[in-house]
Amino acid sequence: MKIIAGLGNPDKEYIGTRHNIGFDAITAISDKTGISVNEKKFKALIGKGTICGEKVILMKPQTYMNLSGEAIIEAVNFFKVDPSDVCIIYDDVNLDPGFIRVREKGSAGGHNGIKNIILHLGSENFPRIRIGVGEKPKEWDLKDYVLGHFSKDDEVLIRAALQDAVTAAELFVVDDVAKAMNTFNRKKTKSDE
Repeated sequence: MKIIAGLGNPDKEYIGTRHNIGFDAITAISDKTGISVNEKKFKALIGKGTICGEKVILMKPQTYMNLSGEAIIEAVNFFKVDPSDVCIIYDDVNLDPGFIRVREKGSAGGHNGIKNIILHLGSENFPRIRIGVGEKPKEWDLKDYVLGHFSKDDEVLIRAALQDAVTAAELFVVDDVAKAMNTFNRKKTKSDE
């Protein structure tokens, strides 16, 4: 059993915002696999199905971003899965739009949703897929930026990144996070150049 959770905020006003890219990734996985994510359980919307022959749970926590760990720990405890069998998909302001990064484990890197998941799981040892939403302009407040919408130019890049995230999630399901890392972590952001 694998759990794939995308982070976001549940209210309609947050649809399509940078901070909800994790929800958008779960929708993209749902669209490809036919797994409906509409059952209310574990303080989340979930869907059960199979990907690449493996049982999976798709999750969109409904606790708001900064309390995402409350939903994740309920599912982990119910299904008795190890944190390494949980993949979290979320936004990253340190990556340019169109880029993703895959990690097997690591710190929160300043992301409050991930901080809360680490707190509840008591572990940093879970895979994650970070989707670039771009660096906030200097004059912007971070909260306003991540709760804002993508530009028309960025939307094209984001659609491609979501497809990459779907592929990375499939590799997670078949226990090939290393291949996902090798495939998607080669690209450099503008700030890396």
